[in-house]
Amino acid sequence: MSKTLEGLITRRFQDVTVSEAGHINTAEFLEAAEGVVKLFDILESAAFYPVKTDMTANIKKVREKSLSNPSDPTVYDTLQKIITAEAKEGDRTATQGLLWLKRGLELTAMALKRSLENQKETLSESFTEAYNKTLKQYHGFIVKKMFGVAMMACPDRETFYKKIGGDNEGAHEQLLAWVTALQGLLNELNIFYASGAFDKGL
Repeated sequence: MSKTLEGLITRRFQDVTVSEAGHINTAEFLEAAEGVVKLFDILESAAFYPVKTDMTANIKKVREKSLSNPSDPTVYDTLQKIITAEAKEGDRTATQGLLWLKRGLELTAMALKRSLENQKETLSESFTEAYNKTLKQYHGFIVKKMFGVAMMACPDRETFYKKIGGDNEGAHEQLLAWVTALQGLLNELNIFYASGAFDKGL
C-alpha cells in the first residue's frame, strides 16, 4: 500500500486468512475493513461520511458478535460461522450488519477499480456509477437523493491520489491489488449468502 496509507492500514485484504472451503477469518476481515474507513478519513471529504458511518456501525455489530462467546473464541472465528449460527438463533443482527458492510465495501471496490481503469473519469463519476450498481437498489427516495449529492462532492482525482500516495503506476498497482483482494473476499461472501438465502428479509 502507498506510504500515506501504510501506517494506517494494519491489515491488507490480501492478508486476510481464507480456508480451503472459502471461510473468512472474522477478526482479520474486520481489521482490513477498518482500513477502508481510515481511507475515507484521509480524504476528509463529506462525500464519504454516510458510507463511512454505516461501515463503522456494521463493523461494530459483527465484532460484538464475534466476541460474544469468550469461553470458546473459535465459535465465531469465521464470518460464515456467524451467519450460520444466527440463522439458527433467530437474532440476525450481525448477519444484517455484515450484509450492509459488504454492500458498502462493494461500492468502494467498484468505484476505486473504475477510477484506476478509467483515468480520465472523475471520482464523482466513478463513485456515482458504482453507487448506481451497488447500494442504490436498496435505498429509498430520500437516501438516494442524499447519496447523489454526496457523490458529487467527491474530491478531484489529483487530490485523492496525492493523499493516498500518488497518481503513479506503482501506487495504482498497489491500490488495485488491495481492491482486487477485497473483491475476492466479497465474492466468497456473496456465494455464501446466496447458498442459504441468508440475506432474505434483511
